[in-house]
Amino acid sequence: MNCKTYLYLTLLIVVLSCCGFTPADKNQNRYASFSPGEVWEDDQGVAINAHGGGILYYQDTYYWFGEHKGERSNAAFVGVTCYSSTDLYNWRNEGVALSVSDNPESPIVKGSTIERPKVIYNAKTGKFVMYFHLELIGRGYEAAHVGVAVSDQVTGPYRLVKHGRVNAGIWPMNMTEEQRNSNVKHTDFEQWWTPEWMAAIKDGLLVRRDFEGGQMSRDMTLFVDDDGKAYHIYASEENLTLQIAELTDDYLDYTGNYVRVEPGGHNEAPAIFKKGGRYFMITSGCTGWDPNAARLLTAERVMGTWTLHPNPARGEDADLTFQSQSTFVIPVQGKRDAFIFMADRWRPRRPIDGRYIWLPILFEDGMPVLKWFDEWDLSIFNNK
Repeated sequence: MNCKTYLYLTLLIVVLSCCGFTPADKNQNRYASFSPGEVWEDDQGVAINAHGGGILYYQDTYYWFGEHKGERSNAAFVGVTCYSSTDLYNWRNEGVALSVSDNPESPIVKGSTIERPKVIYNAKTGKFVMYFHLELIGRGYEAAHVGVAVSDQVTGPYRLVKHGRVNAGIWPMNMTEEQRNSNVKHTDFEQWWTPEWMAAIKDGLLVRRDFEGGQMSRDMTLFVDDDGKAYHIYASEENLTLQIAELTDDYLDYTGNYVRVEPGGHNEAPAIFKKGGRYFMITSGCTGWDPNAARLLTAERVMGTWTLHPNPARGEDADLTFQSQSTFVIPVQGKRDAFIFMADRWRPRRPIDGRYIWLPILFEDGMPVLKWFDEWDLSIFNNK
């Protein structure tokens, strides 16, 4: 290489660097909008692999935690992945935040089920706390555990500190003495889904069944209120009833205060947010990997009472929530009352190709509305 060529290349690199272009940044800032259902690539040009996820905003950066999916299996063979972004459009791969274990005795051994990971930050302890739905290997969906992991750094590594069912030996706050003391048992019913069985479900049949060992916890999310109190919201009672459980100040355990929401309503995939002092929760029905119509619940207090409303989705394919299922609602920083509905379009035959459906939450008469956009950006919130 002669001197002129060397000087030219050096000058070119300097100019491109000043303009924000370097070889490592070739995929940085490539997106300036959202395209729901399309392949969404990270800073390395690889499709983002963070399914059933949630977002933590910390020190001016969004962190997206989700399930790492494989080509043919929904089981956890890698763990929980983490991506970071400052604009919500472009995401940097931060690696694996919680890794599965090679130890066959570990509850998070390779091949176990790790779903719906959510991370919150505890300002009092300086710890990042992750909750997720955990199913033990070889037991199908029978365990219905919640896993809890912690880290000193937002991107991890996270360390599993406990797992199990929820609030063993404690009754829900909104379950009556009559319901608690009922002699009706789940073994009294030869058939499910009869009117008598459904009435018993609403009356706490499965709460009583699981009282000693703890309540089931499957699809879940976390919510931190304005006062710093945190809550674990999860599908329980064989996915027939949502429960909301208050967490201790360190976010690592339960206070024992918890409530049942929509007993017998068959809700899962809870995604909660707060606007104007009112709480909103979008959920789905239970149809396996297939989509269904979203549900909307509202409350004046996080522990209820919660009121069920019709499907908030509007337009074509609204009855299937645009072929997706809720997982989280993102409050957009720097914009008042701006929220993004975060959902997954599951593809069980090729899980890694599951697509992300992010849509703006609009409001009509004070109620959330979901409408489809082939492409949109954050300016949609500018006229709020």
